[in-house]
Amino acid sequence: MRCAKREAPWETDSDKPSLITTLALAAALLAVGWLSAPANAQTPPPAAQVNAIYQQHCAVCHGVERTGAMGPALLPESLERTRTDEVLRVITHGRTATQMQGFAEQLSQQEIKDLAAWIRTPAATPPRWSEAEIRSSRSFFPAGKDEPSVPAWKADPMNLFVVVEGGDHHVSLLDGDTFEVITRFPSRYALHGGPKFTPDGRYVFFGSRDGWITKYDLWRLRVVAEVRAGLNMRNVAVSSDGRHVMAANYLPHTLALFDADLNLVRTYDANSQDGGRSSRVSAVYDAAPRQSFVVALKDIAEIWEIPYGSIRPVATGANPQDAQTRTMARAMEHLAVQRTTLSEPLDDFFFDQSYRHVLGATRARSAEDATPSAQVVDLDLRRKTADLPISGMPHLGSGITFAWNGTTVLASPNLGTGAIDVIDMRTWKPVRTLAMPGPGFFMRSHENTPYAWTDSMMSRTAKDTLTIIDKRTLAVAGQVREPGKTLAHIEFTRDGRYALASLWEMDGALIVYDASSFQEIKRLPMSKPVGKYNVWNKITRSEGTSH
Repeated sequence: MRCAKREAPWETDSDKPSLITTLALAAALLAVGWLSAPANAQTPPPAAQVNAIYQQHCAVCHGVERTGAMGPALLPESLERTRTDEVLRVITHGRTATQMQGFAEQLSQQEIKDLAAWIRTPAATPPRWSEAEIRSSRSFFPAGKDEPSVPAWKADPMNLFVVVEGGDHHVSLLDGDTFEVITRFPSRYALHGGPKFTPDGRYVFFGSRDGWITKYDLWRLRVVAEVRAGLNMRNVAVSSDGRHVMAANYLPHTLALFDADLNLVRTYDANSQDGGRSSRVSAVYDAAPRQSFVVALKDIAEIWEIPYGSIRPVATGANPQDAQTRTMARAMEHLAVQRTTLSEPLDDFFFDQSYRHVLGATRARSAEDATPSAQVVDLDLRRKTADLPISGMPHLGSGITFAWNGTTVLASPNLGTGAIDVIDMRTWKPVRTLAMPGPGFFMRSHENTPYAWTDSMMSRTAKDTLTIIDKRTLAVAGQVREPGKTLAHIEFTRDGRYALASLWEMDGALIVYDASSFQEIKRLPMSKPVGKYNVWNKITRSEGTSH
């Protein structure tokens, strides 16, 4: 496999999507049945024959073993979420402003199907991505000797939005006061997991599904460093002191730890304590008050905590478990894995406001066992302390907490039902179930607004609706709609006065609403703006936004 160094970020032809990238993505979808094969479809050719086609046309960009190089990896884990209509559109018509042209007149459907069945199968040898390969993939672009350390634009640096446009793999930097785009630049393929900021808000780190981490300077508007942490990556986290970046990988089964300039510090194999089992890594988040990374494993019933700062004192009282807690806190070693054993793995999670408790969800294990579950894990006691009474399939990674009737409550969107369960975080008991138009994915609020906004984007009939909930009464206060479109993912301005929503379409838009009247203020055309992230809200861990 060839890993080419670049003269400048995203400026050479080799960095742009290739024909085979998109061909292979489309083929994978055909293979899993998302496209119908003709009734008289022929038996696929031998694997060696399809492998020869791949080596001739694909390996130069995607690696001899399909692990990726200048193009993304072409493995089952990397192709599982690509939509059929998007892939077919790109194969037929190409991708604007890239080398990917349309190939409807050059490629037969049978060749696509043959390649599809082959790349969708697991590799003969489980792919690896070693520490040596991680280090060799790194590029670094230092600032010029006399370059000023000040923003190249005039705006509030704490009220910027980073907008990820998934339609054509670009990022827009938006002034949150004027709602004008400061710059727009190309990104790596399929950014995922939400960008993360350094504590001063100057730098942002992007993670892509095919394992690339990009450090971008928001002040000087340029890429600082890039490295490939893995072959299929879930997300990245940045430590609260800005000194470390952690990547969670599905493939290989590792965590990768970097310094602030993306030099590799070390990797962690995601293995069980006895070494007998290996796991994909579901997610990693920064627990800022604890000065640690917290990690969920998808295939092993453990949650990990990896401290990066000095050990904080643990509050103690009359509880007989306090002595055990003190002992465990003293035993926490710098950058060493601290394990909490669970009964079920966590698919995703978020924290309560103290960051002592992890609130996690477990997906259904099989078709026979179709019951998901949710639980509370105490990171000080290192054990589960409660079950969360949430039905359906809660998306706790997008849950929010807020004050209500003298207590703090949790509310989370639900991928399986149209209901939002509101849970008292003192007793972990339900206080209200709110009926929504359909299943949703994102829920957001802000400490300066009495309202929480949630989508129903998982619903065929209500994906065009955002529902606004009054946090004081837990009643629906209003709705906004984009008939026939997908409307999702709210983020607020620094002061909470405006709510920004994504019209989640290829010819979509960023829609700015007045957060009090729910009236549209402005609309900016964008290419499938899958998410937008306010600098101040993220670095201050604002109430009602994802962390």
